Amino acid sequence: MDRDDAIERVEEILRTVETETMPVPVRELWVYGDVALGLDPVERLDVYVTKDILLDGDADRESEFRRSHGVEGVGKTVRAEWADDHSEHIRANDSGHAAPEKCLAAHLLPDDEPVHLEVCNSSFEDNVTQRLRGAIAREAYEQILDPRGVCLWVDGERSDEALGKLRESELAFPTLPDALEMLGMDADRTDTAAEAVESYRKRQEGATVRGDVV
Repeated sequence: MDRDDAIERVEEILRTVETETMPVPVRELWVYGDVALGLDPVERLDVYVTKDILLDGDADRESEFRRSHGVEGVGKTVRAEWADDHSEHIRANDSGHAAPEKCLAAHLLPDDEPVHLEVCNSSFEDNVTQRLRGAIAREAYEQILDPRGVCLWVDGERSDEALGKLRESELAFPTLPDALEMLGMDADRTDTAAEAVESYRKRQEGATVRGDVV
């Protein structure tokens, strides 16, 4: 993706989160990886969203959507008012329940662009730490979340300064091995871990999404 196109996509995602009803409440929006590093072109645009638990749902309408769309949980796990307006974006997991991360991806991402969406109930920084610990324990390094991220939106407030620096490629970050070492990973593992992360990313195509709970 051309860098200018990637930044335009980031801004469009920001506008959508700011102005439209989302399937679940969104608390934070970050970008990380290639776009944060100022690379051009951007091999994949990585976006991170922190979602809150749905507290203002309408569970009484669950049976209605079960009948009309064959999906459980609308009104509990995703907003019924969102589903009314965006029924084409309703997505379910393998068990047939509405999946917030898949609904967010369907709403925010075009299918044919190299954009990855990470969705979690925890903040980006907390999830980076948790994912790294798990990856080290299981030696599943491809599951590491690249810690080199930029927070663009939190609790309803956009950071125009961060967005401006992102647009002008003014942000400075260490290499991924150095970043992982700074987070406590043994130096003799960081190169292998970084290679695993990069190999995993290169195998992804089109728009992808990953949901996580910490």
